[in-house]
Parts: sequence; C-alpha cells; structure tokens
Amino acid sequence: MIPFFVQIKCQLGKSYDVANRLADSEIASEIYSTAGEFDLLAKFYVDPSMDIGHFVNEKVQIIPGIQDTRTIITFKAF
Repeated sequence: MIPFFVQIKCQLGKSYDVANRLADSEIASEIYSTAGEFDLLAKFYVDPSMDIGHFVNEKVQIIPGIQDTRTIITFKAF
C-alpha cells in the first residue's frame, strides 16, 4: 500500500462536518485538525495500481464543505 497525505481547507464553519464525513466514509486511516492555512490533515493508503490523483478527485474532493486540497506524496518512512 502507498501512503500519502492530503491537507484540506474547509469552507468556514465546516471543518467538523468534513472530518465526520471523511471518518464515516472510512477512506482515511487518520484525520487530524490543524492550525494554519489548512484545517485538516488526512492520511490515506492506496493500492500501488491506484492513481492517487483520481483517488483524491473522486473520493476526497467530492465531500461537501471542502474548499481546497493539497496532496503530499511521501517517499520513505524512517
């Protein structure tokens, strides 16, 4: 499985709604609230054959209340 992270900027007042919808969809392994430019940080795992861009586009960005995302692809865990 390939891990990656998505920073999520929510519409004002929608952070908890977005976090709950992400949790209910069971597509993220971890979801954190964050301070700064983005409101949430979610960790995902996909099969190596899955296109990460399509996954984010079709599974994450469709959640109501999401305004913007930034995908972070990692290389190695230490």
